[in-house]
Amino acid sequence: MRLAELSGRSGVSTATIKYYLREGLLPPGRRITATQAEYGEEHLRRLRLVRALIQVGKIPVASAREVLAALEDDTLDHNARLGTAVWALPHGPAPAEDDPATGAARRSADELLRRVGWGCGGDAEAPSPAYGMLVTAITALARLGYPCSVDDLEPYARAMGRLAGTDLDLVERYGGSPDEQVEAAVALTVLYEPVLLSLRRLAEAEESRRRFAGK
Repeated sequence: MRLAELSGRSGVSTATIKYYLREGLLPPGRRITATQAEYGEEHLRRLRLVRALIQVGKIPVASAREVLAALEDDTLDHNARLGTAVWALPHGPAPAEDDPATGAARRSADELLRRVGWGCGGDAEAPSPAYGMLVTAITALARLGYPCSVDDLEPYARAMGRLAGTDLDLVERYGGSPDEQVEAAVALTVLYEPVLLSLRRLAEAEESRRRFAGK
């Protein structure tokens, strides 16, 4: 397909597509003349992912480029490509190592991962950004005096474990090549986070109604 058709099918303006090409977010098309190129379904699929990252996830172009580079690294296996790409997504603040509460929070996070049997995240040499987010969150909870013991957190971790299975079931049902599945996994990581947040809030409102309405 030509650029105009790619724009029409993707809903992305030709000017934006040209910008993505210049920034290396979209691979170049097959050159057919000095001024024209032809694009395929892989470009349409990549545009959907770039839109998920930049337009929905509000991820900076530089970070999106890192995610895409991880997806294209064919020296990694399926799992490693997905992990590297997700690690490249923006995360919350890293733990403040000069905060005395950080050490206790890190011990709680380690014990939580041990209880649920998760062998990823807390590697001392290359800790997952998500692990750092967890430590930071536990630190804030503890500092403000809210419940954050391992017993408090364990039900959430186990629920997330079940949810992760649902996530990857969805990716596998999406089908396609391994490249398509990894791209879909990254896009759905970004696109489903607002879904999960909204459903949690709706569920809490419903549970509150059941427990406390009329009291």
